[in-house]
Amino acid sequence: MHEATLMADLMRRIASIAAVDRARRITGVTVRLGALSHISAAHFAEHFKRASDGTVAQGARLEVMVSDDWRDAQAQDIVLERVEVET
Repeated sequence: MHEATLMADLMRRIASIAAVDRARRITGVTVRLGALSHISAAHFAEHFKRASDGTVAQGARLEVMVSDDWRDAQAQDIVLERVEVET
């Protein structure tokens, strides 16, 4: 998946969580990169920083976990594991 599309989808999901929780801002985001997701943690972090600028997630702490299990059902996915909010 192209990084811009990936980040736009991620930011929509984060914004939706923030709206449901009536959050003032997002303080932390944890994602898991599948073993076959074809993006490094560093590259993902760069794109996340750019995509979150000007959003409720701007400045959020990002934790990226990288799986090495290529047999996992989500090995090709980038999974949003946790979103921490400030209300």
